[in-house]
Amino acid sequence: MDIRPIRTDADYKEAVAEIERLWDAEPGTAEEAKVELLAMLVHNYERGLEPLPPLDPVEAIKFRMEQQGLTRKDLLPVFSTTARVSEVLGRKRALTLDMIRKLHALFDIPLESLIAPGTKTSPKKKRASPRRRRERSRPSVGP
Repeated sequence: MDIRPIRTDADYKEAVAEIERLWDAEPGTAEEAKVELLAMLVHNYERGLEPLPPLDPVEAIKFRMEQQGLTRKDLLPVFSTTARVSEVLGRKRALTLDMIRKLHALFDIPLESLIAPGTKTSPKKKRASPRRRRERSRPSVGP
């Protein structure tokens, strides 16, 4: 088999079969190099079949905090208050453009992770109108 880009399912099956045939190749041989190249091609083809799920900005922040051993207090230069840190991490407040810029600059979080579409915030509870509140507070008058 010649090494070439994998573009079809048939190419994919052929590459996998060749990998299996050469799997026990001796280290440092041309066969081992061929297995390595074919494995990279197969991996890239498989990644193209299933797109990555959309990124979640809050999870990106939490992941970076875990990676760097950061606490919520370390996020204060971005969010200004501990309440705002809690609101963002609790999904009650969406990230602003200024927050995104600061997170990227200070913690090197990729912009693509922070501006991902579909970030949901908690729905706000509807408050009763002033008229409805007055009506509910009046004592009921019975017959």
